[in-house]
Amino acid sequence: MYPREQYLNKIISKKDNGRIKIITGLRRSGKSVLLFQLYRDWLIREGIHEDHIIALALDIWENAKYRNPIELDKYVRDRMVADGEKYYIFIDEIQFVAEIQNPYVDNPDARISFIDVVLGFMQMKNADVYVTGSNSRMLSSDILTQFRDRGDEIRVYPLSFAEFYREYKGDKRGAWQDYYTYGGMPFVTSLETHEEKSRYLKDLFDRTYIKDVLERHEIKNDAAVLSILLDILASGIGSLTNPTRLSNTFKSERQIAIGSETIEKYIGYFEEAFLIEKAVRYDIKGRKYIGTPAKYYYTDLGLRNARLGFRQLEETHIMENVLYNDLIRRGMDVDIGVVEYNTKDSAGKKIRKQLEVDFVVNKGEKRFYIQSALSIADPEKKEQEIASLKRIPDSFSKIVVVRDYLNPWQDENGIVYLGIEQFLLNEDILK
Repeated sequence: MYPREQYLNKIISKKDNGRIKIITGLRRSGKSVLLFQLYRDWLIREGIHEDHIIALALDIWENAKYRNPIELDKYVRDRMVADGEKYYIFIDEIQFVAEIQNPYVDNPDARISFIDVVLGFMQMKNADVYVTGSNSRMLSSDILTQFRDRGDEIRVYPLSFAEFYREYKGDKRGAWQDYYTYGGMPFVTSLETHEEKSRYLKDLFDRTYIKDVLERHEIKNDAAVLSILLDILASGIGSLTNPTRLSNTFKSERQIAIGSETIEKYIGYFEEAFLIEKAVRYDIKGRKYIGTPAKYYYTDLGLRNARLGFRQLEETHIMENVLYNDLIRRGMDVDIGVVEYNTKDSAGKKIRKQLEVDFVVNKGEKRFYIQSALSIADPEKKEQEIASLKRIPDSFSKIVVVRDYLNPWQDENGIVYLGIEQFLLNEDILK
């Protein structure tokens, strides 16, 4: 079992703060283990009695009854005794709680949801409440608003490379190859063969993620479209696109007519389920965001690779995806950088060109420009990789991360070069 210190420490720091602790993230990424085992064990070591920890997992059939908000409320309150001691309430996958008509009033529009239940728990002085959920719209925005800013979100990601390597039986290069192939879903690391890992990841996609999206949004006729869209996005990680381009791809390559508005809606569903993340472009010199196109990254590379039958394992885009995920996990704000400059064409006519910076990374007042490159051994290739960085007119740190191991060094332009494993294993690089 992985210790998940980053997340455990965040939860511990928020214990008994009078706010609801909302633990979000991709299903099967370790939220339940974090709360029901790691944090529970910590509480017990701190002297909390087991009968003062009320834990309920709503995604298992045995607890289906408590998906009714009234039954959920009764279950928890029946287990609390006015003994002057604090009770710790854990509710796993709270998005399974249904919204029902309020049976106590005549108004047919009056509803009761899990929000009402949790707000009720929050009013109890002897309760400290923790919920997990796998839907960002339900938990990251709506619920925080309705909790009147009395909620703290803790986002859990699949295993980072650093977490993965800590338990890995082998060298860093072997760990990197396994990580970018099979990803960081915790259970995958317990499986031995490629066949076992592949089957688990494919089943997880079909039986959990796609099923959840279809059921949650009551989609009946577009299951195949959703699946194809996930494949197209998986093939295009690290590439600029937008719903219009994707609509054209459906028409030209699949002979399927689907509007850009529908595609945008479906992509939103994938983002809500934490399957993918969207990175938008930022004009560095103009200091403004560019609306479209954007890039989409998979939250877990193993899931992405499984979508494609492990057939597209190009390290170029995969490495970029891994870096993006790790930067987000570190709490950074991450955009795709654009550097515009004036030049002349072959006829001597003035033209304006754009160069891309893989990531513009911000945290507070700090900023980093990061380029992902397979290799810089070839001088011409190296110049291509750093051309955008050299045209940025500020003094923020500029970093090139390469696939190969190398001793970190800095060139005459102030650009730092280091290997991918070094970057992923060193949290202090961006401090």
